[in-house]
Amino acid sequence: MERSEAYGFSGAMSGSFLLSCLLFAAISRRQRGPYMDEVFHVPQAQAYCHGRFLQWDPMITTLPGLYLVSVGVVKPAAWLLGWTGSVVCSVGMLRFINLLFSAGNFYLLYLLLFKIHQKNKAVSGFQRILSALTLAMFPTLYFFTFLYYTDPGSVFFTLFAYLMCLYGNHKTSALLGFCGFMFRQTNIVWTVFCAGNVVAEKLNEAWKIELQKKKDEKISSKKGSFSNLTRILQFLIKYLILPKNLVTLTALTWPYIILVTVFFGFVFINGGIVVGDRSSHEACLHFPQLFYFLSFTVFFSFPHLLTPVKIRRFHLSLRRHPVQYSLIALISLLLIWKFTYVHKYLLADNRHYTFYVWRKVFQRHELVKYVLVPFYIFAGWTFADTLKSKSIFWILMYFVCLLAVTVPQKLLEFRYFILPFLIYRLNIPFPSIYRQLVELAFYVVVNAVTFYLFLNRTFQWENSDEIQRFMW
Repeated sequence: MERSEAYGFSGAMSGSFLLSCLLFAAISRRQRGPYMDEVFHVPQAQAYCHGRFLQWDPMITTLPGLYLVSVGVVKPAAWLLGWTGSVVCSVGMLRFINLLFSAGNFYLLYLLLFKIHQKNKAVSGFQRILSALTLAMFPTLYFFTFLYYTDPGSVFFTLFAYLMCLYGNHKTSALLGFCGFMFRQTNIVWTVFCAGNVVAEKLNEAWKIELQKKKDEKISSKKGSFSNLTRILQFLIKYLILPKNLVTLTALTWPYIILVTVFFGFVFINGGIVVGDRSSHEACLHFPQLFYFLSFTVFFSFPHLLTPVKIRRFHLSLRRHPVQYSLIALISLLLIWKFTYVHKYLLADNRHYTFYVWRKVFQRHELVKYVLVPFYIFAGWTFADTLKSKSIFWILMYFVCLLAVTVPQKLLEFRYFILPFLIYRLNIPFPSIYRQLVELAFYVVVNAVTFYLFLNRTFQWENSDEIQRFMW
């Protein structure tokens, strides 16, 4: 990092942290007590603070990573600073843990952007800092910086594991992946993603050698067109059935294999992936979740994905491959028809934005969910188009992980999209500075509206005296 870039990064990180602290103070003054899921998380963390590690709230569905880290930070800080009484492990103190995670996420995002795009000499330090700042302000993640939720810590350990994987420190990466798993069980998918990075790199090397042997065949490992896909899948099967290749891949990914084995052991002993209350977290094949994620991504990355050039190119692709797109449309319609699920929380809890998205869009008419298929197809095309700089094996691996982390979820919840979105956004080519500034400005506006609604547009339910607030 050059000196000017180091100063710029320090200034951006310090400024964003100061702004977050001011916003943290405002939110803590308005909402002093636990809110929403904090009602479960805060008492559980406070029980750990008092040494009651066998106490467990059966309504909590995640492992105790957040509470263990909180006690590990707050207790030594309280001892060093001489804090006693209720201030130790208070609601404000516990929320502050996520403010620290948020600062760590900013730094990790910058390091990941530097590592992933290090071969692109055209990228300036200012662009890296701007992108890191933008992603650190990503609205769905940034909002939960100020509440005692698992999201900031979950993102921190997953991004840290990904960074270590890219640097080849796979044992450290697997250990950090375990920490991420302790925050949220579905993070095991991103451990598989890290292992998949290693596998994809080896496959890409072998694929290039295969192409070199067949110089007469003009096949690119990066385009992934319909005509190439069959050949690539044939190569993939041929490569993976050879024992020596499997031994090589196992030797490279054994730390991740151990962690995944531990995960399956946990699922077997626990009787499922969810701890505590499972009645509202049943797994299912909810394929439209993929369409919701693509729509979510287009919304938050519209400066890069929703451009006139891309619309024209999509129209040209549509004209060139009408049969393939017709088949995709039919499959999409079938998946929506047979696999759309509506969780009871989505219909009942009017504090979340998803409640209004569902009511204002999908519940307007029975046919709305089918009418949106052309948009879903465009969203999928432009999403894949921005990843064409990655190898086809990386894209296949990421897509499998994306399906694994979204499709089994019955509840439409934007928080489930945070990690797949961030990993996608980290790996697309750097856009122009103008588009990055538009993206940052958009995030700032969305955050401002979100916090304004949360702080000032409160309401009450019938038969309840508690103040309710709008949130993601």
